Amino acid sequence: MQMNTPPRSTIRLTRRGRLALIATGAVVAGTAVAVPLLSTGEQKAQEAPKKPTTLVIPEGWRASQIYEAVDKALALPAGTTKKALPQAALKLPNDAEGNPEGYLFPATYPLGEKSTPQAMLAYMVDTANKKFNGAPITAGAQRNAMNVYQAVTIASLVQAEAATKADMGKVARVVFNRLERGMPLQMDSTINYALNRSTLRTTESDTRIESPYNSYQRMGLPPTPVDNPGEEAMRAALNPTPGNWLYFVTVKPGDTRFTADYQEHQRNVAEFNRTRQSPTAQAAR
Repeated sequence: MQMNTPPRSTIRLTRRGRLALIATGAVVAGTAVAVPLLSTGEQKAQEAPKKPTTLVIPEGWRASQIYEAVDKALALPAGTTKKALPQAALKLPNDAEGNPEGYLFPATYPLGEKSTPQAMLAYMVDTANKKFNGAPITAGAQRNAMNVYQAVTIASLVQAEAATKADMGKVARVVFNRLERGMPLQMDSTINYALNRSTLRTTESDTRIESPYNSYQRMGLPPTPVDNPGEEAMRAALNPTPGNWLYFVTVKPGDTRFTADYQEHQRNVAEFNRTRQSPTAQAAR
């Protein structure tokens, strides 16, 4: 997160634009690899590979990654799960406008012989609704003057931006502080979402792209969540850590610096840039 814009005037939590998906790799958890066995005729007989019995959805995966994982888990042609969305009859909030981003809940899901993309997506959304629609979540959202969908959107930013789970509450507080002060969020995760990528560095030209997800130029929250957050990120969004921070940057692993002072933040960003340009950092890439 490299925030370089001073505070602006007013802000409302509004929704703008449509979906921009990112396509990246996926990992499917399955059963153990079969071990070759020796037959009595001194010939090696190898068991046929077993189909995966579970599908693991990690915290922070985007919808496009999950579609790809379901395709692989069910041995379907690429793009099948995404095309199945209209037939899945997902129980999404009205604000989602049919887009399940944020509501494909991270968990381990069983795979059966008759599993279908529609059933898998519905299972994930139903799990999210059970997690998000309870009284504590609803009350927490209302306490922060937002609805549950906005809380999930903030949780998705927290999931994407926090370097560690310990930082999640502080990142959430930065989001609220900037919204309350009429400042653009300037979250690199929203730029990455718009540009179909994942990177640690956002350039000046990146911040000028025309996209409803460009939180360097657009005020308020992005139009949808930018990933599928887990429970800890959701808790952070509902109960942000008290503080006056407006800026943060992870200078190096384990060293994320939060501050309310813009000049101090600029010094932290400069150190981040120096660290990335060092021979050690170059070799680690």
